[in-house]
Amino acid sequence: MKNLLATALISLRKPEHLFRHLLSVLLIALLPGFAWSQPAAGVEVSRLQIATQDMDVPQSYRVLCYHDVRDNVRESFKVWPEATAVDTRDLIAQLSWLDQNGYHPVSLQQIIDARAGKKPLPEKAILLTFDDGFESIYTKVFPMLKQFGFPALIAIVGDWIQTPQDQAVQFGDIKAPRQAFVNWDQVREMQASGLIEVASHSHSLHKGIIGNPQGNMMPAAITRFYWPQNKQYESDEAYTKRIRADLERSASLIEKETGKRPRAMVWPYGANSQIANKIAAEVGMPISLNLEPGPNTPNDDPNYIRRTLVVFDTELNGMAEILRQPATYDGVERPMERVIHIDLDYIYDPDPEVQEANLSKLLDRIVRLRPTTVYLQAYADPDGDGVADALYFPNRHMPVRADLFTRVSWQLRTRGGVRVFAWMPVMAFKLPDTHPAATHLVQTMPGAPESASQNRYLRLSPFDPLARQTITEIYEDLGKHSAFYGVLFHDDATLSDYEDASPAALAVYRDQWKLSGSMEELRQDPQLRRLWAQKKTAYLNEFTLQLAATLRQYQPALMTARNIYAEPILNPDSEDWFAQTYPSFLATYDYTAIMAMPYMEGAKDATAWLAHLMDTVKKTPGALRTTVFELQSKDWRTGQPIPSKTLAAQIRQLRLAGARGVGYYPDDFHANQPEEDIIKPEISVETHPARR
Repeated sequence: MKNLLATALISLRKPEHLFRHLLSVLLIALLPGFAWSQPAAGVEVSRLQIATQDMDVPQSYRVLCYHDVRDNVRESFKVWPEATAVDTRDLIAQLSWLDQNGYHPVSLQQIIDARAGKKPLPEKAILLTFDDGFESIYTKVFPMLKQFGFPALIAIVGDWIQTPQDQAVQFGDIKAPRQAFVNWDQVREMQASGLIEVASHSHSLHKGIIGNPQGNMMPAAITRFYWPQNKQYESDEAYTKRIRADLERSASLIEKETGKRPRAMVWPYGANSQIANKIAAEVGMPISLNLEPGPNTPNDDPNYIRRTLVVFDTELNGMAEILRQPATYDGVERPMERVIHIDLDYIYDPDPEVQEANLSKLLDRIVRLRPTTVYLQAYADPDGDGVADALYFPNRHMPVRADLFTRVSWQLRTRGGVRVFAWMPVMAFKLPDTHPAATHLVQTMPGAPESASQNRYLRLSPFDPLARQTITEIYEDLGKHSAFYGVLFHDDATLSDYEDASPAALAVYRDQWKLSGSMEELRQDPQLRRLWAQKKTAYLNEFTLQLAATLRQYQPALMTARNIYAEPILNPDSEDWFAQTYPSFLATYDYTAIMAMPYMEGAKDATAWLAHLMDTVKKTPGALRTTVFELQSKDWRTGQPIPSKTLAAQIRQLRLAGARGVGYYPDDFHANQPEEDIIKPEISVETHPARR
C-alpha cells in the first residue's frame, strides 16, 4: 500500500489532482481480487507521464466511446468474448490520466451551449459516451463518474432494456443474460444525478440484417433488407418507414421512462447515412454520433459527431495516441497505401458455387498478402475495352451481370481487413440501346483526324443533362446497396482537343463558359484553346465531386481517388489532350492514382521511365503524401504477365525513392500472378520497415 501511494504522489504534476488521483488508487484497491503484491495496472509513473500534444484548433472537443466495463476483462473473454469491453482498472487509470493531463470532460449540453455561442468549451474538452446500456455503466462507471465529477452520455437499446428479466437478450450472435444490462430504475437514478444524459441507440437496429442474395448480415440502420423469398430489396419507401418507426419508438420509450426525450442518436456500429440522420432529426434527435476518429468543433455539423472507440487493449499509451488522431484516414495522418486492384470479372461465374469458390480463393490470397486497400471493380467489362457493359450491383439503368459487388466488398472488409474503394467509370457506360440516353455520347468534331478517336473510350457526354442524370442515378444505386470505404474514379474521364462536339457540350462552351460555340475557333486561338482545356478539366473534376456527394448520402465518410495518366504529369501541355492536370487532382481528391505503367506508355527502359516519373512527382511539394503509383502486372500489348520479380523490383524502386502509395493491376489470383512469395515483401504491410 505504501509503495502504491508513493507512486501516485510522485506522478502528480498539479496539486489540485491529489484528491482525485488518490481516489483512483483507492478505487483500484477496492476492486475484487486485487492483490497488493501485484503491480497496480494503470498507475505506474511511466504510464502516467505520457506527453500530450495540443494539436486541435481552439474550441475542439473529442468524444470517447466505451461499452462494457469488466473486472479481469481478458479472463472474461473465455465466457463472453467482446473486444469493445474494457477492464475496470484500465478505465480508472484512463479517467485519472485524462484528469491529470488537463482534459475536461464536458456534457452534451455544454457542447450545445458552445454551438449557440453562450459559453465556450474548456480547453481539451472530452465527451465520454457509453454504448449499449450494460449494467456495468451503473455498477462500475457511474460511481467513478460521481467521484471524478465527470458527465457522460449513455446510449440505450430499447429492445434490450425492455427484455423481461427472465429472458435472454439477443446480443449479436449470442444470447446474453438480461442481468448484464441496466433497468429503467437504474437509468432514472443516473439521469437524476445531473451527470448522465440518455441517448437513443435505436430500438432494434443494433443487429445485422440480410443485405444481399448471398446472405451477408449488414448493419440494419443503413442496409436495404434483401428478401430471399421474392429476391427483392426493400424499397426506399419501406426502408424510410422502418427507420422512422424504430427511432420514434426508441425516443418515445426513453421519454416515457425518464421524462426526457433524447436529443442525440448514437448509431449502432457507427453506421449512419444522411438519410438516416435526417430521419433522426425529424423525430427530435438532431445530434448524431458515429465512430469516425478525430476532433470536433461546436461549428461542425451535429449530424456527424466523431467518436473514437476504446477497446480492451487501449492502454494509456494508446489513449494518448487516439486523442491526437486527425479527422480523416481512419485516424492516421496519411497512411501508407499498399493497393491491389481487382477485377470482379475474375470472380464472376454463372455457377454460384464456382463463384463462391473464386471469392474464397481471393479472400485467402488477400489475407496472406496483407495489403491496406483493394480497388474493387464494381462494373462488368468482359471484353476488356474499359467500358461498363453491365454492373455488379442493383440499379435502374443497366443490366446486372451478378449482384456481387456488395458481397465481395463486405467480405474483403470483414474477413480480409482491407479498405475497399469502389472502382467506377465516370462516363464510360454502355447503356442498353433502348435507353433514352444511350446515344448521348461524347462526340469528336467533324473533320478530326482518324487518330483523334483511337484509344478513346465510348463515353456518355458529361455536358448532356440526361446523361449526367443517368450517371448520377447509377452512383446513387451503388451507394444505396453497398458499403465501402472510398471510390476510385476510372481513367475514362478525359476529353481531347477534338472533344466534346455534342450539341450539349457546344451549348455549355457558348452559354456557360462564354467562349465560342465553334470548336474550330476554340482550337485555332492558342489562348482560347488553353482556356477551353482548363475549363474542361475543372468541369470533369467538378462532376466527379458531385458523384462523390451522391455517394456520401449513403457513405458519409467516403474517401476519393482518381486515376490519372502519366502523360499529364510528365508533360503539362498534354492537358489539351486529356483535360487532366496533376495539381488539380492533388487539390480535388484524397488520393491521386497515377497509372505508372511504362509498358503501356511504350517506354524503352521501364526503370528509367519510372525514375523520371518519380522525379517529376517530387517537384510538387507534398505530392507523395497523397499519390498512389499503380504499376501494371500485365503487358496488354502481348497479353503476357509482367514477371513477378520485375514488378516487385519496380515497386521497391518507387518505395525507396519515397513513394508512400504503391499498387498493381490486375491481380490474377487464379494463376497466382503476380507470384505471392515474390510480391508479398513489396505489397504487404507486414513487411514494411515501419511495421517490423
